[in-house]
Amino acid sequence: MPAPDVAALLTELERSDPDVADDARTAVEWLTGAEPLETITQLDVCEFLWYTLPLKVTGDHGDIARALGRLLRLGGMDRYAALCASPTTSQILRTYAREGEDAGTAAYQRALAATGVLPPDVPELRWSSIMGPEELGAHLACSAALEIAIVSGELEPAASSWKTHAEALTRRWLTAPRTELGGDNWLNRVHGERLNRWVLGRGAARRELAQPFEVRLHAPVPVPEGSHFAALCWLLETAARPGGVPLTQRHNIARALVVEAAERFGWPLTGTRSEGGVAALRTLRHMAEDEMRAVHRTGRRLLITATGRRLLADPEAMWQAASSALLTPAPGEREMEMSVREVGLMLLTDGKEVPCGSLAERVTEVVVGEGWRTATPADVVRPLVELRHRLEAFDLCVSPAPSPDALAPAELTPAGRAAALAALRGQALRPRQYVTLS
Repeated sequence: MPAPDVAALLTELERSDPDVADDARTAVEWLTGAEPLETITQLDVCEFLWYTLPLKVTGDHGDIARALGRLLRLGGMDRYAALCASPTTSQILRTYAREGEDAGTAAYQRALAATGVLPPDVPELRWSSIMGPEELGAHLACSAALEIAIVSGELEPAASSWKTHAEALTRRWLTAPRTELGGDNWLNRVHGERLNRWVLGRGAARRELAQPFEVRLHAPVPVPEGSHFAALCWLLETAARPGGVPLTQRHNIARALVVEAAERFGWPLTGTRSEGGVAALRTLRHMAEDEMRAVHRTGRRLLITATGRRLLADPEAMWQAASSALLTPAPGEREMEMSVREVGLMLLTDGKEVPCGSLAERVTEVVVGEGWRTATPADVVRPLVELRHRLEAFDLCVSPAPSPDALAPAELTPAGRAAALAALRGQALRPRQYVTLS
């Protein structure tokens, strides 16, 4: 069957029903963007009807939707035409008209999710809300694959197994070599696009610093041989015991365990012998409890969670979770402070000992160039100290001698350099999301 020609369809519609021809022309121009009609997918139609039409197109939205349906039906695209006249479309358009943009957008998102053609996140890729050209192409290709699977009966959106099957299909579609990509796959294209965007960054100083990492972070960072994160394993194993990690009345780790941890891992111990006096232990607990969700507090005990047990049983998962935690935002951290930690890791990865004062000056130079014009070396010290505590908690850095001074020189271990690269790669490949004010 020949592909439907938009001009011919509009001419036929003008002859048979001239009253709707103008609305149909408006709709199809918005829908296709001058591309051939046969290139549209269900996702395109739904996004036009449920988002673009009510928010960007002037006129009677119900009439425009029905006119588009007439044109699509003339072109033999009955399934898409049915969407134009569906109760769902009518309800969403009414919601926009009566309750406003927020309510209408929420209704659109619920309806779109129910169609089953929205590609789910998979372990290899979480979708951005702000997509570059490569990611948008991958998203549309995966949506089209899901649509075909649904039409053929391979997938049923309402079935309990839908999520598992949809994730498997999406992963397969993302990772399979594609002829149209010259043998490459969509996942590599999206990762390359995100990595390039991260390298370009903001400011000449940051671009110069990040440029060498485009090659170093192109492939996943291999996990170094041997065991790692001894302190984290100790904390999780202790939390897995019948009594868990005992806590004081103030819910701090019991002093006997604080002393044990300080002696075992070489952490400086203050006179109070409390959890708050051992920065690495305090940071370790925060990361394990609040960020990694590997332990949780029950009364005066810290107990291991299912996530914690999984990490203990899977060294590769432990490596991924712990290295990612180097750049997980701490409570109250601003974007500038996160940038400081990221730049600090880049500067430390060459394996040389870096005095904190010199590191702070270099980081300041980079973040000022990124746009934080008022930043001073004093402003970057706190996030650099936070980074230092995280590295110490995971035994990823060394100092000339054990010292309670967080501003002492630091040098990454070989495992520390690998963890830093893994953390930076995760940062570079993270999805871009809209910033919301709350």
